[in-house]
Amino acid sequence: MSDLTIQPALVTGVIPDSIADEIGFEPGDRLVAINGQRPRDLIDYRFLCADEYLDLEVLDSTGKSHQVEIEKDYDEDLGLEFETALFDGLIQCNNRCPFCFIDQQPPGKRDTLYLKDDDYRLSFLYGSYLTLTNLTAREWERIEQMRLSPLYVSVHATEPEVRSRLLKNPRAGQLLDQLRWFQARHLQIHAQVVLCPGINDGDHLTRTLLDLAQFHQGEVPAVASVAVVPVGLTRFRPDADELTPVNQAQARAVIAQVQALQAQFQTQLGSTFAWLADEWFLIAGQELPPTSHYEDYPQIGNGVGSIRQFLQTFDQAAQDLPPALPTTQRYTWIVGNAVEQAFQPILQRLNQVHNLTIDLVAIASQYWGQAISVTGLITGQDILHALQGRELGDGILLPTVMLKHDEARFLDDMTVAELAAQLGTDIRPVDGIEGLIAALLPEV
Repeated sequence: MSDLTIQPALVTGVIPDSIADEIGFEPGDRLVAINGQRPRDLIDYRFLCADEYLDLEVLDSTGKSHQVEIEKDYDEDLGLEFETALFDGLIQCNNRCPFCFIDQQPPGKRDTLYLKDDDYRLSFLYGSYLTLTNLTAREWERIEQMRLSPLYVSVHATEPEVRSRLLKNPRAGQLLDQLRWFQARHLQIHAQVVLCPGINDGDHLTRTLLDLAQFHQGEVPAVASVAVVPVGLTRFRPDADELTPVNQAQARAVIAQVQALQAQFQTQLGSTFAWLADEWFLIAGQELPPTSHYEDYPQIGNGVGSIRQFLQTFDQAAQDLPPALPTTQRYTWIVGNAVEQAFQPILQRLNQVHNLTIDLVAIASQYWGQAISVTGLITGQDILHALQGRELGDGILLPTVMLKHDEARFLDDMTVAELAAQLGTDIRPVDGIEGLIAALLPEV
């Protein structure tokens, strides 16, 4: 990567009372270099800032250059927030996976929805999944030198021919050699298997999990955990993609298959090691495993144990619920229909509070064409279709997982304000259990 491709890092925020705030940094400033080195990304920035003496090259919002000298504690943060974590651009994906969600979206939406990243830096920083197929020798060297671990890797299959078929990339067959590379350097990954019926299921799935389990050994196991996730399909997916959705019978068969392997892993490895995403149990119509099953929730980002954790968090918070509210309140709580049954205990407990009524509306996504929908994929259009003409009480409780990370906007580009105007009601975005209870009971 040439320095010419590295852009000065745009400052979008300055933490109050931080070093940067005291110096006078402002949003719109641009960080060019630290001690003469131009950071490629947030990883370089953090590494270069881990020093007691810093010489910063900065461009202010007018384009004027400044040299700023700082003396600080070794591990003290400057307090700068940036527009992006990558100052030299995104490493794009070079695979053509038929189940890629990017290719299962309608055209004409915001550009960021169509960015296909396969960037190890985002994997290290934020836990996004990559395939390892497009790393250059220089990037492998950087991972080793900077100890960028753990990374999160989309495995899908360990058999070279099966993985190459899924990723549509001949380099995909190098996975086992790459895992040996991690193992030799005491670096770690968390693995993901997106299960596609008829392609990487059955004996292929067993082979994959057994192969990965061989790398779960030593103080720093190369493969720390595995998540098995059912393929998600939308009505916008390409024609002839050779994929079929998971049905109830298949879900039950996969659960039985993986649970047998989990028992084996518990005996041999002392860990469940490979976990099933919550969706398998929802599709199968089976009870979720208990809290103890998930150990320290290593795969919660893949929806492994997220519902159980949500229920557990609510049970703890519910201890502080009041017996009654001073005035009558009624709200409509929107969720994806995949969790409708799982959330019934929460609904029943909230409705035990006198003067409080919560109506749970579980929605399937017509926008994506899914009969069973997770909450994070519900769009503004889905909600509008489900709620138009309905009595909504004092407003809508809207999980923030439906919205863009830094903006009140759904995946279909409808904004919360637009939805509220069309429904003629107040909408309260809520973040997790704490946000839900705070929205209902501000005094709790």
